[in-house]
Amino acid sequence: MTGESSEVGASGGRLGVLQGTALYVGAVLGTGVIALPALAAEAAGPASLLAWLALVLLSAPLAGAFAALGARHPDAGGVSTYARIAFGERAAVVVGWCFFFAIPPGATAAVLFFGDYGSAALNGGATHSAGAAVALMVAVVAANTVGLRLTGRLQLVLAALLAVLLLCSVLLSLPDMRWENLQPFAPHGWAAIGSAATLLVWSFAGWEAITHLAGEFRHPSRDLPRAAAAAVLVVGLLYLSVAFAVVTVLGAGAARSDAPLGDLMARGLGGPAQTLAALAALLLTFGVVNTYLASAANLGAALARDGALPAALSRGGAAGEVPRRSLAVVATLALLLLGVVLGVGIGPKPLVLMTTGMFVTVYAVGVAAALRLLPRRSAGWWSALVSLVAVSALALMTGPYLLWPGVVALAALGYHRRAGRDRRAASEGGGPLPGRRVTGERAPEIDREPV
Repeated sequence: MTGESSEVGASGGRLGVLQGTALYVGAVLGTGVIALPALAAEAAGPASLLAWLALVLLSAPLAGAFAALGARHPDAGGVSTYARIAFGERAAVVVGWCFFFAIPPGATAAVLFFGDYGSAALNGGATHSAGAAVALMVAVVAANTVGLRLTGRLQLVLAALLAVLLLCSVLLSLPDMRWENLQPFAPHGWAAIGSAATLLVWSFAGWEAITHLAGEFRHPSRDLPRAAAAAVLVVGLLYLSVAFAVVTVLGAGAARSDAPLGDLMARGLGGPAQTLAALAALLLTFGVVNTYLASAANLGAALARDGALPAALSRGGAAGEVPRRSLAVVATLALLLLGVVLGVGIGPKPLVLMTTGMFVTVYAVGVAAALRLLPRRSAGWWSALVSLVAVSALALMTGPYLLWPGVVALAALGYHRRAGRDRRAASEGGGPLPGRRVTGERAPEIDREPV
């Protein structure tokens, strides 16, 4: 449904609380856990633990707001649909572009994270790391070109295996925990906690993803909020446990580690732990980046179908087809970014912050839409209000990296305006309307899974 709708108590879907919780955890628990504990520790030292805690606490109202929106407006369009209902077509186009152009920097950062683990397993250096990153990116692009995608069930299995691996690594490394590693607690000052928090947004992106499947729940209004609450507890426990172990076990070495999970596993498991960590990073990163590119390709084709991108990119967007033209755009941008980053040697941190700027923008639009669409003073409305305040603070801390979503938003609005003029001109001339689907034609659903 794409228009106003009332809260849905039951639907024809099959998902319950347990399956919904698993999907949430699979969407949120991503590549950030293999690298961001070290980047956060580098930014704020042991005080980065407060940034992790703050993001876990923020997740509760954010997940609650999106769950309330999904229960009330169960539509596959997710945040884009909410933006369209609340603010009109322009807002929906901006959100769509922000999702689409967040993928190249996000995917590039993810393969760079894996490259460090591959290099650590081979006892190599920067050359091995770069080679592993490039090889993975090329492999994922090739897999998407021929339409090879991991199934949703396999993604969930990988997420479950990762969760078990994380908990085992934490528990087995506890004998090496040293309380003195928490001192000095804030070596870079308390303001550095904000810098760490902006990096960690990457790890918590995905609370909006489940809204695309809201209509698949048996009882959206009941099961969706329960699944969101359970997932916040599971993801929060995993992230806080790993971050605490990295800081207290690795100490000052955490900030210097390119593969913190591998170092943690080496302390707890011994033996070929770095190889095991590299394998886990490979499986996780391939699955996530594969989903990134596939989702972005589908999204680009859908945006082109609706006139928000050039119509030529819509080819291959029907169910069962591969949108190779849209995929080519995303893959080219990602490979170019990867080449620039490796050539300049700046590392993945700027890419993480660019992607964070996109996520913060999408979240800001999403929770603002929730304030407009949800019943005033309801639990979901209050969750959206708290989330809007927190997301606004994150936007301020993101600083110059908000320029990227700002440029994307201006470009989206400019293209939307020009496309509107072209459609009016075609309509007046009696020709076909470019980039518009036939009335009554159902839009294909878009499978989106964030960074």
